[in-house]
Amino acid sequence: MADSNAGPVAPQAPGRARQRAGWWRGHTQIHAALAALVLLFLFNALFTPHFLSVQTLNVNLTQVATTVIVAVGMTLVIATGGIDLSVGALMAISGALAPMLFGHPPFGNAALGVLLAFTVPVLVAGGFGLFNGTLITRFGLQPFIATLILFIAGRGIAQVMTNGQLQTFANAPFQYIGLGRPFGIPFQVILMLAVVALFAWIMARTVFGRYVLAVGGNEAAARLAGVPVQRVKLLVYTISGLLSGVAGLIVIAINSSSDANQVGLNMELDAIAAVAVGGTPLTGGRATILGTLLGALIIQLIRFTLLAKGVPDAAALVVKAAIILLAVYVQRQQH
Repeated sequence: MADSNAGPVAPQAPGRARQRAGWWRGHTQIHAALAALVLLFLFNALFTPHFLSVQTLNVNLTQVATTVIVAVGMTLVIATGGIDLSVGALMAISGALAPMLFGHPPFGNAALGVLLAFTVPVLVAGGFGLFNGTLITRFGLQPFIATLILFIAGRGIAQVMTNGQLQTFANAPFQYIGLGRPFGIPFQVILMLAVVALFAWIMARTVFGRYVLAVGGNEAAARLAGVPVQRVKLLVYTISGLLSGVAGLIVIAINSSSDANQVGLNMELDAIAAVAVGGTPLTGGRATILGTLLGALIIQLIRFTLLAKGVPDAAALVVKAAIILLAVYVQRQQH
């Protein structure tokens, strides 16, 4: 028999209800992205010749790996309410610097040259990411304007470094990052999955992950709560730069050449599209690394499908832009 003296049930805390609603919306978007990916896979399995082959799988995974790596960094930036338009240019800078290091190794030590080629370009790209963050936190520039500076100037820096020349090379130890196949699996795919797993764990299990979401959700409230807002922003733009640097090394390793005009071209669009399609709102405050992986796979499969059906690659850019618009529209409707 129920206790008649029991008081009324306390109403649910609005903050907790909002958190649960945000969790549900995020998972709904992941499920929608997963469903779209499955439909694309089934369509190609039925209507695209040789789609269900190991070679096609390897082609799609190796092509999407750099997009995913860059998009993970973009996810963190967008989660804080920002944007990073410089990722493609930072890939070009990293890709231009690496061949200079292993092509002219210090003290004639080839191993040292390869080691420096793996580390220095990535650190330089991270330094430029820190520069972006400094413009935003110290000088109050909007993220769009701050990163637009390197979007324009960064590729020019890479071209000046190489005198506008194509750098070709053959260096097996360095090119392992793009051509290696441990256990038959492309090394860049293993690296991509490691990056996704690491940052999914960081965003879900660490204080830094909660800080990132707090800054993007309500920066003023986060600051009042003691969140180091400026430090968080500096760190996410630095991480974005570092991951862009890694992606630049993978691209030139695959191509056996470095072209400052082409490395990372339009990567900004690919990364933003992957983040938006994956369910991370462009307004910030929420992030899903797994969703970004799914979004990048969807974009890659759409591109593959268009090319397989004879649609020019240039037309795929229009499709990607339309996908971003659709993803933003869906997010606004859900919000």
